[in-house]
Amino acid sequence: MKRASYRYLAAVPAMALLLAHGQESAPGAWPYSAVPERTVEARLAQYAGDNQQREQTLKKLFSEAGCLGEHLSEQQVQGTRQPNVICVLPGDSGRVVIVGAHFDRVSEGDGVVDNWSGASLLPSLYESLKSAPRHHSYIFIGFTDEEAGLVGSYFYVRHMSKDAVTLTDAMVNLDTLGLGPAHVWGSHSDPLLVGRLQSVARLLEIPVSSVDVDDVGSTDSEEFAGKNIPRITLHSLTRETWDAHILHSSKDTMARIRFSDYYQTYRLAAAYLAFLDQLPARAASDPR
Repeated sequence: MKRASYRYLAAVPAMALLLAHGQESAPGAWPYSAVPERTVEARLAQYAGDNQQREQTLKKLFSEAGCLGEHLSEQQVQGTRQPNVICVLPGDSGRVVIVGAHFDRVSEGDGVVDNWSGASLLPSLYESLKSAPRHHSYIFIGFTDEEAGLVGSYFYVRHMSKDAVTLTDAMVNLDTLGLGPAHVWGSHSDPLLVGRLQSVARLLEIPVSSVDVDDVGSTDSEEFAGKNIPRITLHSLTRETWDAHILHSSKDTMARIRFSDYYQTYRLAAAYLAFLDQLPARAASDPR
């Protein structure tokens, strides 16, 4: 998460919002395959190296998860050495859901929480969804240089065609996971997407709450908001973990991950992404 000055971190109880289209359905109606805990943990443990090494590791993990050939690519990003890493799971409708997390780190600490915790989940989420045919195409993106000012996501969004913007129904962003249970950045997330996350969490009996981090920093999902693409960000920050000064410090190590909470976050994200395949096409808007 790109750091800014801290002034206020609000936590409010999660509100279960009703689905705008139809009734809640059982998880079996939106199939996905759960990746074993040992696999998720092993991918998380491969955080080592500088940003160039982490980019190569992420690409390797996508390949091991089955994202191969033309579906796995690098997008060269102007102004930085490392590319965005892109894995595409094709669907049959032409509609798109983007799932993103930045893989870069600052020099202090190991950058496990911020944000290998998000980046290393992308191959597992791809693996979870590839087990069944999809209506939406899912584009998994490991963004470069988020810490330098959202460089990778800025470049990606600025190079989306008008049709690509119109066809994108949601952007799901993963940033700074595993310090505890999953939270949603409610004030910077689309209300309908938040409501659907709450519905999935309730069905899976996984707690999720809204913890707003407006004055903590920014994150890659904000670039998509500029194109009126509905977005949602999952994280694990609270007032206590922020005050512990874990991010951007020598404290950001594997030891800070609460793996039971981290794996629950993976389960929630996998089910949520499968559920989003039911999303209707959003109303066309004029992208800025």
